[in-house]
Amino acid sequence: MLERGHILKILKKTLEALQTKDYVEIKSLSNKIIHQASIEQDPDIVSLAVIIYSLSKLIERETYKTEKNWNSFYKAFIQNIQDMIHALEKNDIDDFREEVNQNRKLIQNLSGKLKSFIQDVFRKSQVNKASKIYEHGISMETTAKILGITVWELAEYVGSKVEKNGFTSTIPIRNRIKLVEEVFQ
Repeated sequence: MLERGHILKILKKTLEALQTKDYVEIKSLSNKIIHQASIEQDPDIVSLAVIIYSLSKLIERETYKTEKNWNSFYKAFIQNIQDMIHALEKNDIDDFREEVNQNRKLIQNLSGKLKSFIQDVFRKSQVNKASKIYEHGISMETTAKILGITVWELAEYVGSKVEKNGFTSTIPIRNRIKLVEEVFQ
């Protein structure tokens, strides 16, 4: 992990943004990590980008906060980020990687509707971050493998977006069909 200082700075800013519930800033911080992840193609850095992006989505949607176990999950999630920061401050990369794994276990240990909600957010976040890595020029196959998603999921997501004047929007279904037909000709 070449950019330990950069990752540490982003994690600290994420904690600050959490205090004000600034999910837009948290999304932005996730995108900053993706640039680094695209360079290094480090699965733990990619996972961190997904974690931070997912956190922004969880804060953005109020419905999760009414679910049983939300408060304990959220506190554990925040503690996990703090533990990642402490590991990086000590320059203990192995401990940092273990904390990234602990974050995955937090979700696996949930139950009920909250678990399915959060798993859905994380899955969608993986696809979103995969599209960002793909935009940096990494192949679809490599990107999908790093994120643990299928090439089809990534292709479907990327194929549904088009950039106009710097903004991404959905491509109409007819145009998507034409794109697929062109691929298989």
